[in-house]
Amino acid sequence: MFQTVLITFREGLESLLIIAIAAMLLRRTGRAELVAALRVGTGAALALSVLLGVILAQVGALSPALEGGMALVAAVTVMACTLHMMRMGKQMKGEIDLQLQVATRHEGRRAWWAVAVFALFMVGREGIETATIVASLAKNAEMRGLAVGGVLGFALAGAVAYAWLKQGHRVNLSRFFQVTAVFMVLFAFQLVLLAVHEFSEAALLPFVNNEAWHDATEPFASGWIGQVMSMGLVVVPVLWLLGARLIDASRQQQPKPV
Repeated sequence: MFQTVLITFREGLESLLIIAIAAMLLRRTGRAELVAALRVGTGAALALSVLLGVILAQVGALSPALEGGMALVAAVTVMACTLHMMRMGKQMKGEIDLQLQVATRHEGRRAWWAVAVFALFMVGREGIETATIVASLAKNAEMRGLAVGGVLGFALAGAVAYAWLKQGHRVNLSRFFQVTAVFMVLFAFQLVLLAVHEFSEAALLPFVNNEAWHDATEPFASGWIGQVMSMGLVVVPVLWLLGARLIDASRQQQPKPV
């Protein structure tokens, strides 16, 4: 369940920050009446994302080949969204401002629908990524646990996004996205191993002994090594964060050049 919590926390925070920034920009430009359109678009995106996640979880459970395909797609998705956030994080506000300017050039209902579609697309993009990743975990976790983890992660994301909106200078979002990037890279590696295991079970790996590969990857997929790797998803980012904090503290203590 921890993986689901952290995934929905990270992806949920990114999407909710987008909505928070958009709402702030609309209010500052005198278009506060369009904030309701943001809420409608966000709600629709969340509902569609949950539906997609349920469908993908059911599809992935049909055969080892589909489970392996889901894990591989999820691994690619994890790396793609991590690279996107690392590249675009500093430019997020400017990108949102530009897109909102285009949406609010319309008048009346057209502007309302343009903002709603903006929210649907921006949140839905993260929702599709989250649904794909979480669905890939459906085989090794109960649906109830996935659901609880998803709700908890999204609630935490909402709390952090609200704190940033109210007192942004106290929330180090840059450090948050850095440490969760460590988690996402490790998680993508685990998904690739799971994909190899499922493909070997379906005898789809070319030029190798599929039975031997299946036996070799069994401990990674559902054995003790897999459990150690899951613990590493928690321990490694925490150690990385502690190391980063120590480096920041040492830099602050260094005397400034005269």
